[in-house]
Amino acid sequence: MSELIDGKKVSQDTRAEIAEKVADLKEKTGVIPGLAAVLVGEDPASEIYVRNKRKACADCGMHSEEHKLSSETTEDELLSLVEKLNNDPKIHGILVQLPLPDHINETNILRAVTPLKDVDGFHPENVGRLVEGNPRFVSCTPAGIIKMLDYYNLEIKGKEAVIIGRSNIVGKPVSLLLLHRHATVTICHSRTRDLPEVARRADILVAAIGRAKFVTEDMVKDGAVVIDVGINRNEEGKLVGDVDFENVSKKASYITPVPGGVGPMTITMLLWNTLESAKMSAD
Repeated sequence: MSELIDGKKVSQDTRAEIAEKVADLKEKTGVIPGLAAVLVGEDPASEIYVRNKRKACADCGMHSEEHKLSSETTEDELLSLVEKLNNDPKIHGILVQLPLPDHINETNILRAVTPLKDVDGFHPENVGRLVEGNPRFVSCTPAGIIKMLDYYNLEIKGKEAVIIGRSNIVGKPVSLLLLHRHATVTICHSRTRDLPEVARRADILVAAIGRAKFVTEDMVKDGAVVIDVGINRNEEGKLVGDVDFENVSKKASYITPVPGGVGPMTITMLLWNTLESAKMSAD
């Protein structure tokens, strides 16, 4: 039976470390890390995420702002707000909550956020720095995955890692992070031939495909470390991951549960990135 990778525990310990660093930064420089969240429209999941972010900021002693805009907000109006936040010295991180309404071009908005405050790690400049191995800000979920592997002292160097999913938010950045840590990385997707055979090679298997219980027991080799990024709801409305947890946990050496695995790390790494931005500003 697998050992659980407890994302809640890793998140709690990391946030305690962040709170200490925030207090130290404030004492030495007078700078309080500030995070601004921009929410356009009324998406319930986004509102929950932003509310959780606000509480997390308060718990760590950070400044937090919310900018809630109506779904009729124009792209120019949103760009104007982003520019205002870019120039606000109290703000060190800007989070534009996705998805945006259809009439607003997401790419234009994300590229308008200055790379120095792009704590989501989505700006092309920050993506490019990650590719060259000199990251400034890394997407929060991939950064959280690496944080969890390190917390449990799970070796990355020399291991074979397989990523199922090639999104810009998870699949691609986590593959680069693992590659920079000297893993041999394979990225799989819907057109990968004989996906189960490829997955069975993995010492570290990351499932980020967005399909409930997609990864089954026959796709996992004995002793693999399995990271489940998926958040799906089954027919009963229960949260489940991309991995068939009940059966895969019989073969994996370590596995993340859903919920309580990767999820808690996302906001935590957002706070971490905001703290790093504030430190750069103070310097």
